[in-house]
Amino acid sequence: MRQKLARVLGGVAIGALVFSGAACKADSGDSEAGGGGKAACDLKIGFFGALTGDAAGLGIHMRNGTQLAIEQYNNENKDCQVKLEQYDSQGDPAKAPALAQQAVGDSKIVGIIGPGFSGESEVADPIFDAAGLPTITPSATRPSLSSKGWKVFHRGVGNDTSQGPAAGRYIKDVLKAEKVYVVDDQSAYGAGLADEVKKVIGAPAGYDKIQVKQTNFSAVVTKITSSGATALFFGGYYTEAGLLLKQLKGAGWKGTMIAGDGVNDANFIKVAGQQVAEGTILTCPCAPATKAKGTFPTDYKTKFNVDPGTYADVSFDITKIMLEGIKAGKSSRADLNAFISSYSGTGGATGVTYKFESNGELDPAQVIVWAFKVNAGQVVPEIEIPKA
Repeated sequence: MRQKLARVLGGVAIGALVFSGAACKADSGDSEAGGGGKAACDLKIGFFGALTGDAAGLGIHMRNGTQLAIEQYNNENKDCQVKLEQYDSQGDPAKAPALAQQAVGDSKIVGIIGPGFSGESEVADPIFDAAGLPTITPSATRPSLSSKGWKVFHRGVGNDTSQGPAAGRYIKDVLKAEKVYVVDDQSAYGAGLADEVKKVIGAPAGYDKIQVKQTNFSAVVTKITSSGATALFFGGYYTEAGLLLKQLKGAGWKGTMIAGDGVNDANFIKVAGQQVAEGTILTCPCAPATKAKGTFPTDYKTKFNVDPGTYADVSFDITKIMLEGIKAGKSSRADLNAFISSYSGTGGATGVTYKFESNGELDPAQVIVWAFKVNAGQVVPEIEIPKA
């Protein structure tokens, strides 16, 4: 990948140029991040994530949040529009580099919302960083992403060093499960989250790995049912989680599955079946999008005819950060990145104070983790998991 990256740098150097943008009538807004002048025009924000494929249920809600923010901005700034460019990665790290190269090669794109998943972030973010194209991910939670030295990386939620331990505390303190089996899908996200959970629960009753796109789980089902575990923590995404739980329940297992934000989607219930999914606990380093602040839940449902899903509100708020920078005249990638990195403001949907540390992480004081529960065919909020 290093050789490919070196070859594309010459071709995408234009991406680091200042984009002048046409003069606009709209006045710029003030912000703590600074910057005055006229709003930048004729620019694009890219959304990078899964819009088709097994993980699309998660990606579409995030894209919708970004789309809603841009449409509202354009309605308020009719003479100075911003366009949404979509990059459908299918959540697949193999597809991400080519899409990232495509994005950095478009000189009008000044910011990326995403990538949505940790695996694709690991291979796409070096390309964004080399081109100076700022990113804010609404959902890629692997902790190591912020340790790579990328200057354009920003994360709008807590990472798995907050979500994993919180899930572990829920298992110990709420479920009071004494025997816990742990399974992960070997993805950058799933394995990392499972590791953080194991640190809290101690030695599990058993530990196993599956593969993304695996459909037959008979071997691991046998291990789980014979272990005596009353709880299963799964690190991965909703398709494999649903199939695994369906086969477990079919084998007579009576325990409770606990999983992270990669499973926190209504499609998990469709895959597993309503009766099978009932009672499953799903965590997220986010508050319930359906209970977001302001008019966001109503605006979202009016636009998309569905309630907002996981991270829709986060995507909405972080997109508005980029739009605020554009409104303030930040028309180059470098200027917009500086604006984001020094930003401090409260999201209208999440109520979170977005302030990024030097490594791009959200201020830890703003990180929250919620437990959701599958009840009567819906994923509903249960409790905010207390900090340790």
